[in-house]
Formats: sequence, structure tokens, C-alpha cells
Amino acid sequence: MPHVSPPRRRLLGAALALLLTAPLAACGGGGGRADGADTRLTVLAAASLTDVLRAAGAAYEKEHDDTRVRFSFAGSQELVAQVKQGAPADVLVTADTDSMDTLADRTDDPTVVARNRLVIAVAKGNPERLDGLADLGRTGLKVVLAAPEVPAGRYARDVLDRQKVKVGSVSDEPSVRAALSKIELGEADAGIVYATDAASSDRVDTVAVPDRQNIDVSYPAAVLTDAPNRESAADFVDWLNSPAARRVFADAGFQQP
Repeated sequence: MPHVSPPRRRLLGAALALLLTAPLAACGGGGGRADGADTRLTVLAAASLTDVLRAAGAAYEKEHDDTRVRFSFAGSQELVAQVKQGAPADVLVTADTDSMDTLADRTDDPTVVARNRLVIAVAKGNPERLDGLADLGRTGLKVVLAAPEVPAGRYARDVLDRQKVKVGSVSDEPSVRAALSKIELGEADAGIVYATDAASSDRVDTVAVPDRQNIDVSYPAAVLTDAPNRESAADFVDWLNSPAARRVFADAGFQQP
């Protein structure tokens, strides 16, 4: 039997150890995919979910270290158009059930993940001394609303119509965030926005809309039928109704489904 010198023996031992441990790493001991690449989910979501879904996405990634969640936020009507035009995405979350229903042939069954309410957003300190929806009909008051094809704009007009309040919007914005921005910048005196959006801004105050005048805002989420990552997308949608996700939504002021 040939003699093996100590240095050569150590080298052979190291090589053997490497051969034995390499298959273990390839089996996903680190939690990633076998090829070492992370799953990258693309989520199209309503603009009013910008802050809360970013927080939810970060929480999800901590629990799923092999998945990265990327968001594209816009008004729900724009998201619908993107899906119809074939935008590559895995999950859709809209600010109303009507928008989601128009894509029934392009999504799995949706599930509601959160709810919201409407408030009147006013300039800091409420200089116009607004007290309710009726005050939005004042002559000379600059009121901004989301566009009528946007869920927030449709909801706002519904509550105004029910109270028979006529409002001439100084501009119809493409999203509720854009409408809120007009008030923050002093370009409008008031507007009807989601409670959570107003709460996220330190540049506006709010006037409550009573429950009897308000409307229930639902946020449905669904996996897109052409999702590149269907299994991971379904897991993410399920997770959005988990206790961990509901804590994130509650911290942002959203109501439970």
C-alpha cells in the first residue's frame, strides 16, 4: 500500500468533505430554490394599498426567504387595463369587487383581504370649518375627487348622490393618492378619500363620514391565471389573510375582511 504524506492526506480529506456536503447544499438547505435563484413575485395593487402592502411584502419575505415580492401600484382601472394588455404579473389586488369581476376569465377566485372606509380630507387645521358631506357643496369650495372610473371616485360620488350633495370637482385624479396630494399641496380645500390614506399623511386633517352615510370598501386579491409563479402567488394570497398579515393591515388602519 503506497504511503500518503500528512499534507496529501489532509488535502484528500478536505476534498471528500466537499463532495459530501455539496449535495446537501443543492437540496435547498438554505431555503432557496434548487438552482439558487429566488422566486420573484410581481403584484399589481391599488394605489391606496401602497404603504400597507409594502409592509406586508417585507413581512412575507422574512417568513419566505426564497421569495421576493415586487409591487406596481396604480388606480384599479389602470391595473385592469394592464392585465388585459398582457402585463406579466402574478397577483392582482383591487380596491373594489367590480374591477376584479371584469377580469373573471383572467384570475382565480378572488378573496377579500381588507376593508376600508371613506373620510373627508381637509387642509391642516380645517380652515374652512367643514363638518360633514353637506359642507362639500358650498359655493367656492375647491373639492377634489378621484376620477369616476376609479373606485375611490365612484364611492365618493355614490355617497354624495345619496346625500343629494352636488359637488363640482376641481379635478378628477387618476388615484386616491393623487387626490390626497392635491389637498396636501394646497391646490384643493377638501376631498373624499380612504380613511387609511388620510391617516398616513401628516399634512391633512379629517372629517368623519358617519356610518349611515358611508360605504364599505373591499379589497379583493387573486392569482392571475397566466401568473409565471402560480404556486408562490397562491401562497402569497393565502398569506394575506393570515394573522400576521391582518396585524399589518390593522396597524395601517384597515378593517378585517
